[in-house]
Amino acid sequence: MLKEKARIAVLVSGGGTNLQAILDAQESGIITSGEVVLVISNNKDAYALTRAAKANIKGLYISKKELKTQAAFEAALVNAMEDYEIDLIVLAGFMSILSEGFTSRFTRRIINVHPALIPSFCGKGYYGLKVHEAALAKGVKVTGATVHFVNEIPDGGEIIAQKAVEVLDGDTPQALQRRVMEQAEWIILPQAVEKISKEICS
Repeated sequence: MLKEKARIAVLVSGGGTNLQAILDAQESGIITSGEVVLVISNNKDAYALTRAAKANIKGLYISKKELKTQAAFEAALVNAMEDYEIDLIVLAGFMSILSEGFTSRFTRRIINVHPALIPSFCGKGYYGLKVHEAALAKGVKVTGATVHFVNEIPDGGEIIAQKAVEVLDGDTPQALQRRVMEQAEWIILPQAVEKISKEICS
């Protein structure tokens, strides 16, 4: 039976600006093949959970620290995916590495947005502002964002979409981070969500 819409879970750790970009894309008709039905954060104070509540989307707090082990944390995530019949998992600033045991259960069903042009400035330790600090330290003239499938290797899955962003003279990591979000992440992440959702439903 063909699904009308892919059921999407967005995993976040912070403010949820990429979550908001996805929700806005649903509103504007960029995303028509999928629908966010669940938001999970490993940080109970994440503003992303407030965004979810405002959009009448179920929000869950699942903490590895409180569950003590990676196995217990991932078991709780799997249970949530099953309870909400999730088809696609979107990592949008989720500050927790997932094991092969988890990622292999959802092959080609987990996507992540990374704030650089993979294979530059990616892998373990490259997240958040650290990515932009590294790009500026290297003196690159072009950076950007990448949406990719998630496997057991951090930032190692097949690339779905990329968009380049110019690095400007005098950029701070914060200014560059903002430009990469506005000019790349918030554009290609919703597009990728629609692309993969459409494939799931077809």
